[in-house]
Amino acid sequence: MNRTDRLYALVEELRAAAPRTRSARWLSDRFGVSVRTVERDLAALQEAGAPIWAESGRTGGYTIDAAATLPPASFTSDEALALLIGLGRLRGGPFDLAAATAMRKLLAVMPDQDARRAVLTASRIHVLEPEETPHVLPELAASLRSDRVIRLAYRNRAGELTHREVEPLGSIVKGDIWYLIGWCRLRDGVRAFRGDRMVSIELTDERPERRVLRREDLGIPYGTLRPVVDES
Repeated sequence: MNRTDRLYALVEELRAAAPRTRSARWLSDRFGVSVRTVERDLAALQEAGAPIWAESGRTGGYTIDAAATLPPASFTSDEALALLIGLGRLRGGPFDLAAATAMRKLLAVMPDQDARRAVLTASRIHVLEPEETPHVLPELAASLRSDRVIRLAYRNRAGELTHREVEPLGSIVKGDIWYLIGWCRLRDGVRAFRGDRMVSIELTDERPERRVLRREDLGIPYGTLRPVVDES
C-alpha cells in the first residue's frame, strides 16, 4: 500500500471506529508499518485539516470526528442491501480488496441502526461457489484502469507458459471466471485471457493508441454481454 492509499485508509479506519480510539501501535499492526510511520502520517493528516486528535492515558489513542468528515448517507434499506450484495459478489476477484474497503466505508457512513439491519439481511443471502475458487491477480484491476501495455506471463489450457505484451481493452466475467480482453501482440489480434491462468502482470510505461473493441472480435458463441454500467 502506498502512502496516499494509507493516509486515506487511516481516515477510514478512525471513522469506522469513532468515537472509540485506535492506538498508534494498533494502527501500525493493521497497516504493516512502524509506529513512527503511523504517527508521521497522522500528523500530516492533522496539518491538512483532518479532525483527528489524540487522547492521552493508558486507554488513549487517536480518534476522529466522523460527523465532520462525511455527510450522512442517504441510501434506502434496499439500496444499501443491493450495494452489500454487489460488493460481496466481488470476493475472490481482482477487486476483492477494493470491495472489502468499500463495504466498510458504506457501513461507516450509515446510521448504526440502518447499518446493522443491512448487514443482518445481507447475511441471509448466500452465493454458491465451487469448492476451489479461481485465484485472480489483483494487478488485473490495475491493468484495466491504467491504459498501459502490460507484460503478461500466462499459462494456456495445456499448461504451457508464454510471455506476451498485451493492450488491455476490457474484461468479461462469466460465473466466477474473470477474463481480460486485450490486443495480444504475440498473436496480433484480440484474445481473452482467463484470470486464473495469469502467472504475473507487469504494467509498462507505454500508452498504446486506443483501439475500438467490437463484439464480433470476441467470437462469443453464446450468451449475452451486459455492461455493468449503462453510460447512457
